[in-house]
Amino acid sequence: MNIRLSLIGMGAGHPDHITRQGIAALNQAQLVLLPRKGPDKADLAELRAQLCRELITHSGVVLAPFDMPLRTGAESDYPGAVDRWHDAIAQVWLHTIGQHLPQGGRVALLVWGDPSLYDSTLRIAQRLARQVSVTTTVVPGITALQALTAAHAIPLNDINAPVLITTGRRLRDHGWPDGADTVAVMLDGHCAFQMFSPLMGVRIWWGAYLGMPHQICLSGEVAEIGPVILRARTEARALHGWIMDTYLLKRTHPHSEPGSEAIHKETAHGH
Repeated sequence: MNIRLSLIGMGAGHPDHITRQGIAALNQAQLVLLPRKGPDKADLAELRAQLCRELITHSGVVLAPFDMPLRTGAESDYPGAVDRWHDAIAQVWLHTIGQHLPQGGRVALLVWGDPSLYDSTLRIAQRLARQVSVTTTVVPGITALQALTAAHAIPLNDINAPVLITTGRRLRDHGWPDGADTVAVMLDGHCAFQMFSPLMGVRIWWGAYLGMPHQICLSGEVAEIGPVILRARTEARALHGWIMDTYLLKRTHPHSEPGSEAIHKETAHGH
């Protein structure tokens, strides 16, 4: 079996976030994989299917839904649990492709955000390549960070200053990263920004459903706007059945020492 796999960045889910190159790759595919993540996230699978119906004009493209395996394992063994989960997903990919293209062929998969930025689709593709012949092509789209800064009309970085990109898990477990005054946070389902004391003077630019008609953007000092973001996030998730959000943090007192400020980790772990 020889598989030509196209991983296509789909931004935050708006059809305009997919480039013309991405649309061409969708139409050149014989098979498009559509992951399903259970009934609680059924709207996500439907959004992918809707994008395909809107953007694919070639009648020969087959849409193939598949059920995503669940990640299991203790929180203390997070890397091991993720590793086993990726192995399981690769097996499901292989099974689904084999059902529709037993001899191999052109396969596409839409990826939230960008396939190269805090996404594991490429790692799963590497696992697939250990079992069959796979040629992988990445088609970038609009990233979550591009959509976020555009929505707020702000630059990502200060003049001659770096930006650190991290996850909510690392921010929650390790606090504010050393040597960084601007931090972009991805994959944060627990709103780790709650952990920072008002004494730190942290400002946040938060966005959900970026670029979509129901986009939500909020910004301000974390101490003031944080509770508003929490309520907005909860209400939006209940309304739409899913939420994709990200945020940018900047310290308004960049020269103070992180170790001297109160960080309420017990608050973060309590949510």
